Amino acid sequence: MSEIWFEPQPEERPLLQALETYLKERVVPTAAERDAAGVFPHELARELGELGVFGLEVPQEYGGLGLPSRTAVQIIERVGWADGSLGLTVASHNSLASGHLLLAGSEEQKARYLPKMAAGEWLGAWGLTEPGAGSDAAALKTSAEKVDGGWVLNGSKQFITQGSVAGVYVINARSDPAPEGKPHRGISAFVFPAGTPGLGVGRKEDKLGLRSSDTAQLLLDDLRLPENALLGERGRAFYTVLRVLDGGRIGIAALSVGIGRAALEFAARYAGERRQFGRPIGRFEGVGFKLAQASSELEAAWLLTLKAAALKDAGRDYT
Repeated sequence: MSEIWFEPQPEERPLLQALETYLKERVVPTAAERDAAGVFPHELARELGELGVFGLEVPQEYGGLGLPSRTAVQIIERVGWADGSLGLTVASHNSLASGHLLLAGSEEQKARYLPKMAAGEWLGAWGLTEPGAGSDAAALKTSAEKVDGGWVLNGSKQFITQGSVAGVYVINARSDPAPEGKPHRGISAFVFPAGTPGLGVGRKEDKLGLRSSDTAQLLLDDLRLPENALLGERGRAFYTVLRVLDGGRIGIAALSVGIGRAALEFAARYAGERRQFGRPIGRFEGVGFKLAQASSELEAAWLLTLKAAALKDAGRDYT
């Protein structure tokens, strides 16, 4: 590593430079148009898959890049800078559905799903949030009933990223009654492919500045799954959910910094072009100080994101 820890390292630069070139040529010019149309960019997702962007931390044995978190966040930040919607797709796919499989999946499940997810052939959707549960993950109501030969899931999930375009779904549901005073017990996770009978898509969300990212309601109506769809240990998915969310927050932080960097660059450019009283408005302290403050806050956020990623790579607490 170079002595400047917060800058791209020599081994990271070729990948980051290739990505930046691609983003400037293929993504940036049409980002505003895609947001206005609210259409998911399937072609760009396929191209990013070819670059390995959907398998950032997936081990190479499963077709991923096997990158450390500190490299992954630099990639997510750059995609977010180019297009917030596409950045959200990359961040959520890598940290949520893929992340849960990496933490709790059996060898059979990893071998079945991760190669296609890493290649971008199957995007992942991770179902936790419900109308009455989200940050309070233990309050979820979606049920998973054990039946002969498998499980039957019923309920709904809200605000699910990639909800209508995913190729694989990870759904968290209550499989067992919770002991009194311990609502986090009895939650299980399940993984299954798109097209499974009983899975429906409800309302799609219209999100300011993120309209070409797919976010939708999922409807589970007697969704039948085989025994081997259980992801991890029965009744103990809550603990994995917390770890998935912790990792996901690093990705969302990187995405946010990327979006913020693009906004600051736009504002600074405008402040240099717009003239009043014979000079650019950026020369007035009332404007210049605001830009300087925003730049300082953005830099602090980025350094904190890199620190969290480095702690994760070191196996230390980063929450």
